[in-house]
Amino acid sequence: MTLRIHISGLPAERVRFAASPLAELTAMLHVLAEPGHHPQLADWAGDVWAGLAPELAERLREAEFLWRSSQADFLIPGRPRPTLAEELDDVDRIDDEKYVTAALVTTCGSNRVHFAGVSPLTDATARERALDVAQARGALQEAFAERLLADPAAVRARVRDTLEQCATAFFDSAWTGVAVRLATDLRLKNHLLKRQGVGAALASVSGAVTLAPDGDWIVVDKLQDKATAARGGGVTFIPSVFGRPHLVAVHAPGWQPVVQYPVIEPNPSKPVPLETMTLRLEALAHPIRLRLLRTLARGPHTTGELAHAWELSPPEVSRHLAVLRRAGLLTARRQGRYVRHTLNLSDLTALGTDLLAAVLR
Repeated sequence: MTLRIHISGLPAERVRFAASPLAELTAMLHVLAEPGHHPQLADWAGDVWAGLAPELAERLREAEFLWRSSQADFLIPGRPRPTLAEELDDVDRIDDEKYVTAALVTTCGSNRVHFAGVSPLTDATARERALDVAQARGALQEAFAERLLADPAAVRARVRDTLEQCATAFFDSAWTGVAVRLATDLRLKNHLLKRQGVGAALASVSGAVTLAPDGDWIVVDKLQDKATAARGGGVTFIPSVFGRPHLVAVHAPGWQPVVQYPVIEPNPSKPVPLETMTLRLEALAHPIRLRLLRTLARGPHTTGELAHAWELSPPEVSRHLAVLRRAGLLTARRQGRYVRHTLNLSDLTALGTDLLAAVLR
């Protein structure tokens, strides 16, 4: 499962790496809304919530649908600016139909609602669909959707004012330190882009981002099957300190493709591909294979030993062992006449963590 961004014929300079104050503020707001996704930032989130004025805290809860389950596309800019104010000015230039559609696509659920190319502001069916889904997700979301559809200008102004208040309350102080780390990351990415090309730059972003062998596609390993094209505006990669572990991608029709990626920590672990995670979950779904793993957890065994222990035929055991090996859960080593199968305990132990990382990615 992947997101594929078509870049065939795109000039090299249209693949850009740049920092975005608005995207980083959005990442911080997501941390505040979903601290469970970011245990390393739990203390920071607790301190921010404790220091917020009650009115601002209420505003954040009122609009959290814009950044909680997924981020509204206008909050991850395709053309980053040096300051938050400049990026908010760019958001103000988006017409109401595009803004409202993007906001409701995000606020109506973690699985994005699609309106078949029409705006809920102008199409009655799309409007009812947006309100129905918002209602199903709770009173706060329903109220937000109703206000946005009734008076988009007022809601837009309130959202901007809320973001500006966040700058004063916590973003400006955090950005001072974050900007240094982002600048360091960007120097590396742009050096690789200039000296070694797009493939090398993408490889330094994440093990989940690659350039297809033909050079025509950027492939992002995420729990989705989508494709988009980087046309005249190109494709933008935005580093984030607060975004870890998420790899956020903007790919909706009418929006320039953008990928917000976490700045790599020292000695990072390589992400496990979704294909491998699928193989492992499928391998563990069979009761016989779980029995074999129970025995292998006690030490290496041959096929014959496993067959005898569980009263199975050697060919049947061999078939199950092959599935476990393909999933990377076993290692086979020949010792003289015998082949001994060893459980890869570290991979099995990390299964839950790897699965969570793949889901959150």
